Amino acid sequence: MRGATEELLRLRRLWDQHIHSPLPVAGSDPREQEVELYATWIGSMVEVALRTGSLDRSLAAKLERRRAEGNQGVFRAAGELGDPVRSCVARLIAIEDLLAELPVR
Repeated sequence: MRGATEELLRLRRLWDQHIHSPLPVAGSDPREQEVELYATWIGSMVEVALRTGSLDRSLAAKLERRRAEGNQGVFRAAGELGDPVRSCVARLIAIEDLLAELPVR
C-alpha cells in the first residue's frame, strides 16, 4: 500500500485481524444477526476504501447517517452476548471510526 495514509494502514491492519478471526456469532438469535449485519455493512465499505484509498460521496453519506443514528443495537447485543462478541464489536467500531477519517472523493 505504497503512499497510503496512516489511517488507511491502520484500517488494513484492523480489517486483516477481523477477517482472520472467526465471527463469534453464527446463529438465529436476533442479537447475533445484528452483529453479523453490522460486520457485513462495515466490510462493504472497507473493501472499497482499501481498494481506492477513500470513500465516495454516497458511502460517506451512508456512514455519516449510520453514525448519527448510533450503534445502540450493536452495543446492546455485544453486551448481552459476552466477551468474544464485545471484542469483535469494539474492533468493528474502531474500523468505522477509521472509515470516517478517510478522504471523500
